[in-house]
Amino acid sequence: MCGIIAYTGEGDVKKILHNGLRQLEYRGYDSSGIALQDEAGNIHTNKVVGSVNKLKTKTAKFVPTSGIGHTRWATHGSPLLKNAHPIESSSKSISLVH
Repeated sequence: MCGIIAYTGEGDVKKILHNGLRQLEYRGYDSSGIALQDEAGNIHTNKVVGSVNKLKTKTAKFVPTSGIGHTRWATHGSPLLKNAHPIESSSKSISLVH
């Protein structure tokens, strides 16, 4: 099971996504992650094993225009960082959750 949120638009993208992930944490508490994209298309991804509260974007100066977030309940595969979402392409130009 998992929780998925996405946002694009005006406002504090990081705050909106973090608040949404906290509300979705009941759907998955083993790991969480967030991918944020700026106007230039740069993607910054951060993920943690454990509570959404442990998830801190290391992008203080980064101002995103959109993003996706994910909470995971480890029903298949161990609750390890390598199994957490978002999943990035090898070029780090695409980030996705499912």
